[in-house]
This record gives sequence, C-alpha cells and structure tokens, in this order.
Amino acid sequence: MEVLVLRRWMRNATENHHRKPLSRFQGYGRSRIRSSAAVVVVVAGLVIPAVSAVPSAAAPQPKPGQFVYVANTQSDTVSVINAATNKVVATIPVGRNPLEVALSPRRTRAYVTNQGTNSVSVIDTATNKVIATILVKDYPFGVAVSPRGTRLYVVNTASDVLSVIDTATNKVLTTIPVGDHPFRVAVSSRVPRAYVTNQDSDSVSVINTATNKVIATIPVGRNPFGFGISPNGTRAYVTNQVSNTVSVISIATNKVIATIPVGDHPFRIAIASNGIYVYVTNLNTDSVSVISTATNKVVATIPVGRNPFGIAISPNCARAYVANLGADSVSVIDTAINEVVATITVGDEPFGVATGGGSSQSGTLLAKIRRSKGRPHPSGFSSRGQGQGWSDPPQSLRSRR
Repeated sequence: MEVLVLRRWMRNATENHHRKPLSRFQGYGRSRIRSSAAVVVVVAGLVIPAVSAVPSAAAPQPKPGQFVYVANTQSDTVSVINAATNKVVATIPVGRNPLEVALSPRRTRAYVTNQGTNSVSVIDTATNKVIATILVKDYPFGVAVSPRGTRLYVVNTASDVLSVIDTATNKVLTTIPVGDHPFRVAVSSRVPRAYVTNQDSDSVSVINTATNKVIATIPVGRNPFGFGISPNGTRAYVTNQVSNTVSVISIATNKVIATIPVGDHPFRIAIASNGIYVYVTNLNTDSVSVISTATNKVVATIPVGRNPFGIAISPNCARAYVANLGADSVSVIDTAINEVVATITVGDEPFGVATGGGSSQSGTLLAKIRRSKGRPHPSGFSSRGQGQGWSDPPQSLRSRR
C-alpha cells in the first residue's frame, strides 16, 4: 500500500505542479511514509572496501574540510555537514522545496533543484551563499554536472524534458524531450552520453551530449528511478520501484543483460569506484542491499533508518550517507563493516545529498582532461569521444505543508 501511495503521489504532484505546491500524504504521519523521498548524490571516487564481518582498525576516516550538503525539502534550506565531526556547520536558504544537489568537479559550486520555484540555486561553497538562480521548466528534479563542469543537466519531471545549462553563463541552452515522468539523470565518464530514467515509460533515454539528441531508448523494469554507471563504463544499474529489482544494462549494446531482485521499493543506487559492489536503498524494508557485480547477487543487507531513499559514498570511501525520509536524518555507514555508526539530524524532510572535499578523485580527473590531446567539446568530452568524469550520483519526494 505504501508503495502504491508513494507512486501515486509522485505522479499527481508533478501533474498538478503548475496549479498548486506539493501537499502531504493524507492519512500518513511522520512516523512512516513522508510525501517525498531523500536522495544522496556523490561527485567523487567511490572506492568501497569488501564486505567484512569484523571492524577494521585501518579503515580510513573522513578528513577535516570534507563536507556533506543536504537539501531540506520543507525547510527550503541546504544543511552543510562537517563529515569529520558529523555536525551541521551551516544552513543555506535556497528556493522552495529543494530536492537534489550536485557539486561541480572542483567543488566550488553546489547546484540545487527547487521544485516549488522551478529553479536551480547556484551556491558558492566557499561562502555558503546563493550567487545565482536559474529558471528551468516544470518540476526540476534530478541534476548532474558534466565532467569538465561546463554543462549542467536538469530533469524537468512535469515537462518531460532535460534542460541543458551553460555553467559559465547560468543560462539554459536547450531542452531535450525524453520519456514520461523522468526523474534521474547520470552522465557517463567514458563516452559523451547522458542517461535519464523515465518512471511512467518504464525506460531509460540515452542522450548524445555532443548533439543533445536521444539516440536510444532502453526498456527496463516497472517505474525505474535510480541510475548508476560502473567505473569502467561498461555497465549501468537501474532501480525499478514496482518490480523490486535492479536492471543491469550493457552500455555497449543498450540492452538489459541481468535482473537482480532486491528489497521492497528500491530507489537509489551508489556504485563503488572499484566496481565490486552496488548499494541500493529499499524504501519499505528500511535497509540497503549490497550487490556483488561479479555474481549479480545480493551479498549483504544493512539496516538503516526509517524509509531510506538516497545514498552516496564519501570521497575517501570510508562512509556511506543514507537519507532517511521517514526520520529527517542521515545514517552514516562504515563501509568497512557495513554498519551504521552515526545518525545526523538535519532539516525538515531532507532530500538530496552531495559530498565533496577530502581525498577526491576530482583533481586527478581534471588533470587527465587537461592532458587530453583531443579537441575539447562544450559537453566536457574531447572530439575523440573520450572524457573524464562520473555518473551523477547522485534523489525523491516530500511535500510542502
């Protein structure tokens, strides 16, 4: 019942967005389902140690200066968490009903989609101030930054389009029609491609970022949402909310090659940069499934907070951050032992989460880009079709009171 209500609410919220703001579920209190979901985004390397039943004393710790950014949908703010102390150190006012957060490659900017104002807030991470607001189409949701940080991709769920933004001018360059009720967008690190999950079309749109055209549509499970790309760029993973599965896609053929059963109502995905594990949040079982990419089997299940939605991995790979939509909190998982080691109270109805700072791969990726001999393309890829970057990690729904 909870799954059906959440799906119906997501659809109605987007369809009615031009007439009224989001509203809470009727008959559901804060103790169980909230009328939005929490999402976690990562913009750095995701190296996750192997599953271990014994704590490792040598597990790396979050470094000072590493911060986590959390969009609080009902507070209209972004909380800034010091990952070394697990404390909120700043609160940034943004637009109405902020949903998703993505960081630029150098982590100098944070981009926040605001559902209630059809806009994107641009935050200077040095000052924690909003320095620009970009107007987009109806119901901006998922957001991703291109490898060089020159383009911003924003999913407009109620308009069924993807907005392409020039980050130098903060202007929308074009919009790309995709499937029915799109939610998430991811950018490949290997080829000039972006991928958009279409909830009501049960499909994934494949976009050539050099031409801004849809070049393929991949059928997947029922109501796809989360999307992640393996570090070597050969596989993609899609959560199917109603099918309770994860579809494994071959990037080379744009075909589903495996289907993995997971928990009840899976939403978000985070993939280790070593390519060994995939992490999936299960909304109705209050857990995270850990999938082995070698066997396409669930090898561990981690209990977390109530109604987990988003998930992301810290740049130094020591921690996973899970947004619990039913608890206004973020669970911090020690990835060496796959256990929750801290719970952070954030703003009202947290949604998207992004983490940066510390030992990130961003600098290495940028250095590789600078050394590329190919002619740079505005999308962030060279004319040889090779680029450096990561998939947008990584986002859902709550409502306005």
